[in-house]
Amino acid sequence: MNIFDYIKAKAQALYWNEYQANQSEAPFLGDELFPSEKQAGLDISWLKGASGVAAVLSLSAFDAKALGRNRIGFAEMSAEMPYFKNKMDLNEKLRQKLITASTNSDSRYFDEVLRKIFDDNMNLLKGAAVTRERMRFQLLTTGVINIVSNGQEYRYDYGMASTQKTTAPTHWSVATADIVGDIINAQDQIEAVTGVRPTRAICRRSVLRNMMKNDAIKKAIYVMANGAVNISEASLRSYIEEQTGVTIAVYEKMYKDEDGNVQYFVPNDLFVLVPTENIGKTLFGTTPEEADLSVSKTADVVLVDTGVAISTYGENDPVSRTTKVSEICMPTGENLDKVAIITVE
Repeated sequence: MNIFDYIKAKAQALYWNEYQANQSEAPFLGDELFPSEKQAGLDISWLKGASGVAAVLSLSAFDAKALGRNRIGFAEMSAEMPYFKNKMDLNEKLRQKLITASTNSDSRYFDEVLRKIFDDNMNLLKGAAVTRERMRFQLLTTGVINIVSNGQEYRYDYGMASTQKTTAPTHWSVATADIVGDIINAQDQIEAVTGVRPTRAICRRSVLRNMMKNDAIKKAIYVMANGAVNISEASLRSYIEEQTGVTIAVYEKMYKDEDGNVQYFVPNDLFVLVPTENIGKTLFGTTPEEADLSVSKTADVVLVDTGVAISTYGENDPVSRTTKVSEICMPTGENLDKVAIITVE
């Protein structure tokens, strides 16, 4: 067997799927809010604001023609999805180490070297997942995707209405802020336009802790519990849900940007209200690797995570084996008009 056969795309895909199945870390929240879907090509379109407050039918006389109705409230959005890719090489030195390990009488040594190679390559797949999540939360927290990388720039404005973005009259870090009132006002604004009341919220833990220090909230929870409880995250969540119908998800996941700086998907000054239904979809297009390399004999190509391509191919000089991970993807925003962003700091 060729030593490179151990690290073909199929083997790495199996390793990645096993890793995902066995990891204890919570999945990305965006996977729930924007379920994945595959399509051909790289152009996408969707209808924004396709649901809302229903209008009554017109009264009509018998034997009269029906009046026409305009399709108001719909906006067709279209875009060309961005293309992402990175690669990692198994160079001659590492290849020699793998060959040496394969001849070792102790198979555990070979397994350890192979696992190290696979773990390094898994960082490419983790990067692909982080890239999708960054786009989804840029959309949720700003209404715009804006990525500058490798001398390229991709920007897409989803047309979020200005009324969906509000600033709390008093910062929530101030103990006298009307937090419940701010949430209800934002819900009212969305419901008045779409007929749908947001019932979920996403924020950082720092926002939750400010809410726990709020005078009105502390007093209400204290009274409800007959003075027998301290303010906790659980009691706060319960109180907010009782007063507003909103369940709060704290999202603290982070990533490294192109400059190596650690960033959070959700800024620490936002409280984002979202509807019960999905915001949209995470659409995957057809990468050049899937379209061309998969039918050639120059590379092995396997798809994971709905539309992420793992490609492995060899180089003759210097002798090496390259693993490339690529994706063409972008979130849609069919229900983005039901999202409210409150700046609370």
